[in-house]
Amino acid sequence: MPAAAVEPTSRLRVVIGEEELLRSRAVGAVRTAVLGRHPDAELHELAALGLPVGQLADVLAPSLFGGHRMVVVTGVHESAGALADSLTAYAKDPDPDLTLVIVHSGGKRNEALVKAFKAAGAAVDECPKVSSVGDRIAFVRNEVRRLGGRIAPEAVTALVDAIGADLRSLSAAASQLVSDFGGSIDADDVARFHRGQAEVTGFTVAERVLTGDRAGSIEMLRWALDRGVAHVLIADAIADGVRTAARVASLSSTNPGDLARTLKMPPWKVKKAQAQARGWSIEGLQLALGVAADLNADVKGVAASADYALERAIRRIVTIRAETGRGRPARTGR
Repeated sequence: MPAAAVEPTSRLRVVIGEEELLRSRAVGAVRTAVLGRHPDAELHELAALGLPVGQLADVLAPSLFGGHRMVVVTGVHESAGALADSLTAYAKDPDPDLTLVIVHSGGKRNEALVKAFKAAGAAVDECPKVSSVGDRIAFVRNEVRRLGGRIAPEAVTALVDAIGADLRSLSAAASQLVSDFGGSIDADDVARFHRGQAEVTGFTVAERVLTGDRAGSIEMLRWALDRGVAHVLIADAIADGVRTAARVASLSSTNPGDLARTLKMPPWKVKKAQAQARGWSIEGLQLALGVAADLNADVKGVAASADYALERAIRRIVTIRAETGRGRPARTGR
């Protein structure tokens, strides 16, 4: 159980660990707790990579209109030194009307920032990597149970074998299986589900989005939705594509082998990300990360229509690429 579930009043929080889904859920738990106490709270989510210190200062500054605010700064392991220093200074004297959450993927980078927050009394949500097959099987079983279903042992194994190690994909698949096949899932249900998903995936949509193909993106989206691909799978694929392109674009090296070692990614994924990052600026990817973060919440119930939320996000990301691409001046007032 994340600390957010039992300490909703903490004004400083650290969400740390390698498991992206658990980090997302921990942040979501804090958001729910904050909105439960402050229904009209302002919500801000910023990616640390390339974030100007001035922009951070603006959202952390006391509001002229009063009321509570929640600020989430993701990827603080990738933040520049000046930004880390600014967050550290803030932690020494936090605003009582603001909940600040920093999200760190683990490891040594900017470890001092995490320690400073802990020393300042921040609540901590640990999100360790779910690395063993046995742990992933237990995760799927618990996901299905949480959704009100039951899954046979051989079906759990088949699902983990088919999807692999990505917890978000496993969670989305569990949700879709419960929705499609009711309360009891067997191995045949998993086989039918996996065959259907193989026809078109969220990554098909994401590839078109990253390359700026507006018409192709919308066509692939509608094709995927017609075939029953879960909204969350499409949203996750778009977020993963933007995030990976941003990580690759932020480094000076163009050697796939060097990048693969630095980012701890397979070389084929690095090459794919390099191709998708062409035509993007760091500023554009920063903005696209914000759109992807909003989309994640929208497809999980914030938006009235998940279909519309996906199409709107796709159009926004493609527009951002066109307006802030390499060599193009960014437009303001969006």
